[in-house]
Amino acid sequence: MQTVRGRILEILKQRGQATVAELAGRLGMAPVSVRYHLDILQGDDLIVASKVRREGSVGRPQQVYSLTAEADAHFPDNFAPLTAGIVRQMKQLLPAEEVEGSFRALAEEMAQPLVLDSPADERLDERMERVVSFLNERGYLARWESNTGLLHTHNCPYVGVAGEHRELCCMDLALMDSLSGRTCERIQAIAEGDHCCSYLVGVPSESEIEIATIELADGLSA
Repeated sequence: MQTVRGRILEILKQRGQATVAELAGRLGMAPVSVRYHLDILQGDDLIVASKVRREGSVGRPQQVYSLTAEADAHFPDNFAPLTAGIVRQMKQLLPAEEVEGSFRALAEEMAQPLVLDSPADERLDERMERVVSFLNERGYLARWESNTGLLHTHNCPYVGVAGEHRELCCMDLALMDSLSGRTCERIQAIAEGDHCCSYLVGVPSESEIEIATIELADGLSA
């Protein structure tokens, strides 16, 4: 698939829906060029158009575009088949609390490369910029909103599996905790029918506080 159409799919995955004007603005293209690519995507059954009246708008309803179920095949889900089998085996062999603990430990291990490379005086926005890059390399389509403190992931690598095995959602929450160095709260989830998973990045985690306390004590004793 050409890059422009791939970007359109990514934007719709992130936003849920968008008009031609909104897509043109994000892509830096003329609306007529965007419509050309939209027509092709519609012909491939990857997007669908509907007319809605946006809040505060007047006149005729606007046409908005959104993804079809067939579009999911164009986003990374390479972890799903393997993960489903692993989770099933673990549930058969281990008590529930050990299964959850194992996935939490796995999340912490996954985050280690970024955590170990984090400067002690790194600001949250700097950390989250690296977190977004880390997640995007793994297919999450992540986005950080510094004004709201929300981290969004618009693609689930375990799509079709997390709904049945919610331990994977717990693992992702633990991953966000470890990556951000903060206590995160998930406020919406793809597995529950939302268009993305959103995490409120809150106070520093206990490990971050402990490290900061040790560093402060060392500084005072120096």
